Amino acid sequence: MSPRPRGRSLRTRLLLLVTTVLAGVCAVLALTAVLAQRAFLMGALDDRVGAAAAAGVTGAARHPARPADLAFLGTGGHPDGLLAARFDSGGVVLAAEVVRADDGPRPLGAAQRAALTGVPDDGSAHTRTVPGLGTYRVTALDAHGVRVLAGLPQDDVRHTLDQLVRIEAAAAGTVLVLAGAGCALAVRRQLHPLGHLAATAAEVARAPLTPDRPAPFARVPVSDADPGTETGQVGAALNRMIDQVEAAHAARRRGEERVRRFIADAGHELRTPLASIAGYAELMNRAPGPDGTTDPAWRRIGTESARMTGLVENLLLLARLAEERPPHAATTDLAVLVAEAVRDARCAGPDHVWRLELPLDAALSVSGDRPRLRQAVSALLANARVHTPPGTTVTVTVGTAAGRHTVRVRDDGPGIPAALLPTVFDPFTRADPSRTRRGLAEGGFGLGLAVASAIAAAHRGRLDVRSEPGRTEFRIELPAARQPRRTGPAAGYGSACSAQITLP
Repeated sequence: MSPRPRGRSLRTRLLLLVTTVLAGVCAVLALTAVLAQRAFLMGALDDRVGAAAAAGVTGAARHPARPADLAFLGTGGHPDGLLAARFDSGGVVLAAEVVRADDGPRPLGAAQRAALTGVPDDGSAHTRTVPGLGTYRVTALDAHGVRVLAGLPQDDVRHTLDQLVRIEAAAAGTVLVLAGAGCALAVRRQLHPLGHLAATAAEVARAPLTPDRPAPFARVPVSDADPGTETGQVGAALNRMIDQVEAAHAARRRGEERVRRFIADAGHELRTPLASIAGYAELMNRAPGPDGTTDPAWRRIGTESARMTGLVENLLLLARLAEERPPHAATTDLAVLVAEAVRDARCAGPDHVWRLELPLDAALSVSGDRPRLRQAVSALLANARVHTPPGTTVTVTVGTAAGRHTVRVRDDGPGIPAALLPTVFDPFTRADPSRTRRGLAEGGFGLGLAVASAIAAAHRGRLDVRSEPGRTEFRIELPAARQPRRTGPAAGYGSACSAQITLP
């Protein structure tokens, strides 16, 4: 489907509308003037033609014995181009002449006479085209058997109308230019507040809604928020909406801060009882019972207290990362870090196939908190181990491009449900409310992915995921440190590895 074309601005549409209306009005006025002037000129011409025909009838009546006589044309005082003719009772032209100012009346030719036949002798004006003479208005009269035709050319009328059309076209064009310029200035001035509204709305839309945004949102100026005008009403409404958005954002920020403080305070308070529980469980594990064995319940208590301690530590870490404090900066070899994490994951999940791919000819140094980066990579590996069935192949790839290093963790497991992907990095995301831990389809995620995403963001990187049945890939992208080559133990470790290592 082709994209929808961009529409014209309101200013352009208003100018086009006003110009079109003005052009239509000018055209109607010009046409009315031309038609009225034509009617007036044609009426005057018809009156002159009728008077000439009446004069011809009068002159012919003075000489009834000479039916073909047009002597009245030689009396002088007739306009140039006057045409006259006499007919018999059968409509045959007996005589036809045209007056010329230079040499008086001249007879008409046969073709010219033929053009004059068939004119009704009812005294009304008619239009005839006479070869060699042009277009004429002619009138025929019959007075007591005397039939005379008179005509005058329309050239003067057409010339006058042509001049009128040219004058009106020039005047209309001048009016349109001046009116268009005036309308453009007026529309620009009237829509200037609307431009302020659009600029304010665009600035508010671009403003990030981050918790640490210090500056308030932009507002529509008071001069453009006058409730007495439609534009001012829109500006006032926009200011009220911005106030509500800013208040809601501030309330949300205060709520998030309270939640973070609660998590941090609760985590600190839980550390002491959890440490006490773990200590007592360890003490009871070391003290055998009467039968010389330890109670499995105490081992279970120790395991769960350790799990609870890890959960509290992750909550505290999320709270600290949410405060956007810069992490401890130290140069770390990403290849060594990932290799160590894969080795530990292989020990924890021997029923999976682990593959490690490293570029041996590139420096993979990053600047950041090594334990936290190791925790993020381990969280991705633990996620692949816990939520895929035994025998799944997990491939870890480290690459670099355009000054950024990438760690990809890919598995050929069942994949993540599409409905779960938008919230996969949220804390305590679950595929269903049962909260079982038997694979992704039945359970879900805890804090591992949320912590990994927060660690990547704290290091000016990002973590994303792509998943489909048979292929799930998590990718951590981190900026490269300014260190061209690895040295010391990192270089030795890299030289001992091949490009692709499979850890069954």
